[in-house]
Amino acid sequence: MGKSGQETGSPTPKTPYHHGDLREALLRAAEAELTEKGMEGFTLRGCAKRAGVSHAAPKHHFRDANALLTELAAVGFGRFVQTMRARRDAAEDTPRARLVGVGLGYIDFAQENPALFRLMFSSFRPNFETASLMSEASDAFNVLVESVGELRGIDPRISKSAMRDVAAAWATAHGLADLLLSDRIRFMAEISDGAPERLYADIVSRSVPDRPVGSD
Repeated sequence: MGKSGQETGSPTPKTPYHHGDLREALLRAAEAELTEKGMEGFTLRGCAKRAGVSHAAPKHHFRDANALLTELAAVGFGRFVQTMRARRDAAEDTPRARLVGVGLGYIDFAQENPALFRLMFSSFRPNFETASLMSEASDAFNVLVESVGELRGIDPRISKSAMRDVAAAWATAHGLADLLLSDRIRFMAEISDGAPERLYADIVSRSVPDRPVGSD
């Protein structure tokens, strides 16, 4: 409205925003859009509409939908690391319990963020050569490497045997998370004895048996 109370020619935005907030607003909108519409229905225009900005506004930060998904995946890996570390740090203070905690955090994240989990691990749209995503994904992998190294008493990066244990722990935690999300492992209810988390912990623990590091 003008000073006289009459309308001017400039419409008032429905959702005002500061330019410094636009990037974060788009990332929040992207996660909501992905969760609601899935990868097939995800568009940059839809994210802009959800964030309350013009369809051209995202171009200030993201050149296309894949660039936005790449950054969203990086954000996801950051939260993924936090979830695994929180579980690890809350576990009993033994190397095996801490490794199991990492595995349970892996499963927690997948179950709480299924669309984001699929984006991070099953989609070819994020560009893993982008520095931010590469860094966050490496941090997530290092949580697992460090936990196996603590259990084995050697840096897995210098031990092929210990790195095989990393692969086994990763494959087990990821496979279990993926099967649970897909509801493809329905017999779990029959063997969990009403305590699914204890069962998940047992399965993750079995991925790295008690034995010394073998020869490389």
